Amino acid sequence: MELIVGRVAKSHGVRGELVVDVRTDEPELRFAPGAVLRGRAPRSTSTQQFTVESAREHSGRLLVRLDGIADRGAADALRGTIFLIDTAELPPSRDPDEYYDHELEGLTVRLGDGTVVGEVTEVLHSAAGELLSVRAADNGREILIPFVTAIVPTVSITEGLIVIDPPEGLLDEE
Repeated sequence: MELIVGRVAKSHGVRGELVVDVRTDEPELRFAPGAVLRGRAPRSTSTQQFTVESAREHSGRLLVRLDGIADRGAADALRGTIFLIDTAELPPSRDPDEYYDHELEGLTVRLGDGTVVGEVTEVLHSAAGELLSVRAADNGREILIPFVTAIVPTVSITEGLIVIDPPEGLLDEE
């Protein structure tokens, strides 16, 4: 399975630097000089390999220079490209309460009494924290569940199960 670790937002300057929206907890590892990235252009199914020449933070964003991308035109051509890694490349988490997004996607969400709420379709990352996007079992609507211990006390990857204790109104249809 492929995971997105970054996306080219735009070019920066005239020497081929890229503004990259980071989607990894380890940008210093994924975008380290010499790291090889697999990139897929928008609306493409094929990937291309890129080698990181340099990376630096600038105004809260990551600026990356890739080998062979030496001017603004070449950088502009990469706009929207996503950088991918294979989940097999990921080390196991050292913290039993940390999960990769792909480990949570597809898990069944239930209440403490066993009632099935739905299935996790995506993990959303926001400034306020992570949210589980759950497709409701009864009608397919999207339910957003804050991924905090008070609401999500149990996660079992091996059982394919998440048990939630939602506050009143969280599961109500609007």
